[in-house]
Parts: sequence; C-alpha cells; structure tokens
Amino acid sequence: MLSVVDAKTFTDPDIIPVSDYSQPEIQAMQRAVINIFARWGVSDGDAAVILDRMSYLIGIHKALRIIFADAATGYAWMSRPNRAFDGLTPIQLLKRGGMGDLARLRRYLDSARGGW
Repeated sequence: MLSVVDAKTFTDPDIIPVSDYSQPEIQAMQRAVINIFARWGVSDGDAAVILDRMSYLIGIHKALRIIFADAATGYAWMSRPNRAFDGLTPIQLLKRGGMGDLARLRRYLDSARGGW
C-alpha cells in the first residue's frame, strides 16, 4: 500500500501548496496521512482520489482513535459497510472524492464521539 508514493516524492517542496503552515508542519501532516492510509488499507489509486483533504483526514483519524480504545478496531471500521453511508464502507465513501463525503464522515464520527 502506498508503494508508488514514496516519502521523498510526496514531501517535495516544489509540489507542496502554499498555506499558513510551515514546511516542517506540512511534511509532518503528509507523513501522517501516508501512515493513516496504510493502516486503513487504502491503495495508491484510492489515495490519489482523497489525498488533498488532509485536515478532514486527520480529524477522521483523531475521532477514530477517541471512539475506539483499540486502534486496530478503528482502522478496521473504515472497511466495514455502514448503514449511515447507504451501505458503503467509509473508504468507499471517501473514494467518491467529494469534499462533502469527507465532511459527512467527519461529522458522523464527531457526533459519535460527542463533538469537540
């Protein structure tokens, strides 16, 4: 998983968008997302569809870690069909690529964990 995207290429300063974050912060977020995708079992192709929405992804990961005492259970939850998402798995929901789907998953998890 994520074998095509190596950390050196992914953190290349020439491809990092301009933001309010420092270069080290951006690189840390990028490494975190690669690790999260690997734990969730996301393929390189699927990762390419959802990769540029890091703040939502980090929030989703944080909520899973809060909701599930066992990290592996939270990671596995991402691949289980869910009635709240019309029978799709959370990964399938994210693969659709829409910002609304990321927001929907994040709101769902934030609601389950009791908000901020």
